[in-house]
Amino acid sequence: MERDDSKKTFVIKGIGVSPGIVIGKAYIYDPLDIQVSFYKIKNARLVAKETKRFRAALKESEQQLRELKSNLSDLAGKEPLYIIDVHIMLLRDKMFINRTIDYIRDKRVNAEWAIKMTIDSYREIFEKVEDDYLRGRFSDVQYVGQRILRNLAGEKRGAIINIAEGVIIIASDISPADTAQMKIDRVLGFATDIGGRTSHTAIVARSIEIPAVVGLENITRLVRTNDDIIIDGTVGLAIVNPDPEMIRRYEVKERDYLDAKEISLKDAGLPAVTKDGYKVEIGGNIEFIEEIPSAIVHGAEGIGLYRTEFVYINRERLPTEDDHFANYRSVVGVAGLAWSTIRTFDLGGDKFFYDPKLAKEMNPQMGLRAIRFCLKELDLFKVQLRAIARASAFGKVKILFPMISGIEEIREAKRIFEEVRSELIREGVAVGDRIEIGVMVEVPSAVIMADALAREVDFFSIGTNDLIQYALAIDRVNDRVTYLYEPLHPAVLRLIKRVVDIGHEAGIPVAMCGEMAGEAIYALILVGLELDELSMNPLAIPRVKKIIRGSTLKESKALLERVLKFSSAVEVRDYVEEYMYKQFPDEFPLTEQ
Repeated sequence: MERDDSKKTFVIKGIGVSPGIVIGKAYIYDPLDIQVSFYKIKNARLVAKETKRFRAALKESEQQLRELKSNLSDLAGKEPLYIIDVHIMLLRDKMFINRTIDYIRDKRVNAEWAIKMTIDSYREIFEKVEDDYLRGRFSDVQYVGQRILRNLAGEKRGAIINIAEGVIIIASDISPADTAQMKIDRVLGFATDIGGRTSHTAIVARSIEIPAVVGLENITRLVRTNDDIIIDGTVGLAIVNPDPEMIRRYEVKERDYLDAKEISLKDAGLPAVTKDGYKVEIGGNIEFIEEIPSAIVHGAEGIGLYRTEFVYINRERLPTEDDHFANYRSVVGVAGLAWSTIRTFDLGGDKFFYDPKLAKEMNPQMGLRAIRFCLKELDLFKVQLRAIARASAFGKVKILFPMISGIEEIREAKRIFEEVRSELIREGVAVGDRIEIGVMVEVPSAVIMADALAREVDFFSIGTNDLIQYALAIDRVNDRVTYLYEPLHPAVLRLIKRVVDIGHEAGIPVAMCGEMAGEAIYALILVGLELDELSMNPLAIPRVKKIIRGSTLKESKALLERVLKFSSAVEVRDYVEEYMYKQFPDEFPLTEQ
């Protein structure tokens, strides 16, 4: 998927009504918007003519709905069909019909305008209803009215045409009848402005089992046909114009979601302890606070990585300290989570920060980003650190500094944090007594200098996503070289082993928060490396935990010792995959080979 870098990224929060994750191109579908003509009727003969036009449109509308109902008969479930029955009943409703005819006769207006007046009168009635479900049923009246209007205008809506495979439908709302006019096999998901868990879109999406998010309020104004979009129907998010890195992460989440559907969650809360007693802490990686419930349900013991740069999305102005604090407070101290590791923002380069003063960089992944950007833009950095320190008063907080390449950076970051923390204490603001500080080991120089860095921090967290691309000199979002991105490369395994060994020698725990941590096929290798914590996409947790509980530290160390003798990535992968298929045939069926 190619990205237009001129387009801003938006993250819109709505209501997830049909679970799943989907990535695709947007297609704007507008079945309701129609211009309503207005003109006065001068005599009784024309009143009769308008009434006849109205009744003909009613009859045609009912015939169309019956045809659509027949087309929908193959859908799983009966609810969409029942909704069409409701629409047919409305077309026959005497109050609806008589009110419209009265408007034609008494107000001397054309049929189109009379229908609009009827819809408006129903709107007033439904707005006074206190019950949310009943109030939401006004959309049925609105839909029926719009269908009659289209028939009065002589418009015939056919199926969606000229769209590529795999579109995500963006609309104000979507009725079952709308889906009958779509080439539904080409639709990946739905995102709508309005709606709730009982809305048309929700019912239809669940019936055809595709992800959907409703109640997004302004999605139709922010998205254009062919924009890149991600729909997460599990947590209720729509991400418009995601950057390549986010797309890649969500591709992993999409795959993990499909895997997780096959795994029972009844044991998700059990600890990841091997049969010979080796315990691995399991954290969840999150980007949005809406993901926290899913992390807990899938077995996260804490938040191992909170990517805070997303606090900056959807803003015309920079977030304030209180904006930051509100986000962190939502993560820290949550029941069921023992700790929260908050990574300071990885902004700059090509990540979400739209500042005209920043020149576009030739190689943004190795440019002015992460800790480099923070140490240059101290005001922004201090605002975030103050908010994290304030949040630490409510639960266990760990601060993780990204992209540390040398000792000077971590010392300066620590100095600034201590300065900010002292300021808050002088101001009488509560802060936590113990805030652990760690570095994200993702730059090869940090691996080489791990012994010196270990004396400066409380923990390491290995970010394999960047470490692998920097160590192997590949751009992981460049399709031409992605085949070289190999977590099981002997050089990568040796780098990880060095970090773990040095960390343990210095008496500090070592975590892994890169995507390698969530790959079940690598689980025993990571146990053999004796990592203390694995943090991953929450959807991957149950499977990784299950594998760890079904293994021993002894056999994992033997597996690691064996593969470290190989000199090529192909040899390592072939051996590890064959080993895991034999040890866990139920977790790695033949289809994965």
